[in-house]
Amino acid sequence: MKTNPVILVVDDDPNIRQVVQLYLAKEGFTVRTADRGDTALQQVRADPPDLILLDVMLPGLDGRQVLTQVRKSSGIPVIMLTARDDTLDKVIDLELGADDYITKPFDGKELAARVKAVLRRARGPEDARDDTISFPALSVSLSRFEVIYEGKRLEMPPKELELLYFLASNKGNAFTREQLLQQVWGFDFAGDSSRTVDVHVKRLREKLRGCQAHGWEIATVWTIGYKFALLS
Repeated sequence: MKTNPVILVVDDDPNIRQVVQLYLAKEGFTVRTADRGDTALQQVRADPPDLILLDVMLPGLDGRQVLTQVRKSSGIPVIMLTARDDTLDKVIDLELGADDYITKPFDGKELAARVKAVLRRARGPEDARDDTISFPALSVSLSRFEVIYEGKRLEMPPKELELLYFLASNKGNAFTREQLLQQVWGFDFAGDSSRTVDVHVKRLREKLRGCQAHGWEIATVWTIGYKFALLS
């Protein structure tokens, strides 16, 4: 029997928690709430939700500290709730592994739509079969959220894995940073998208050290962006 997706709403403002809970419940979601970062983290570890709506400013642990801890062990989708419409803040959230962000005050319908969109992207195609992409010493599966490199399973946050999968799925094709942000993060970003993409590419390269010896790499295409390049 299919159960409703569970959304954990973390905000220290009881009015916001109540409003979000009402909107999401109308859309068929099961909603849990927390008013502190540390208690939210305890809930995530004890009974992981399907998605977290996470305020940045929280007592106990702030939202970014919670996000960092979640990303150490989990690929649960996280949407940040922020009262500041600041480009740098949004870039930092994306670099830490957030899947999306919503600026307060927000429209309830937009909030529900964004939650649904992030859940769809996280789950991938419902009819996905064996979507594994393989290259020498590398295997990437989006449905299993698994990367095997040189025989070892790599711990990799969702957006790093999705970026690697997208580039590898389109080997040889160069993409701008803006195109990668749209394809992997699923939305246009009006700020400095290059920083977010560059940070994720840097982390991938660190985890895939020595890949050139296997005949491939994540290459920089000057004046354009990046591509998954075959070297032979």
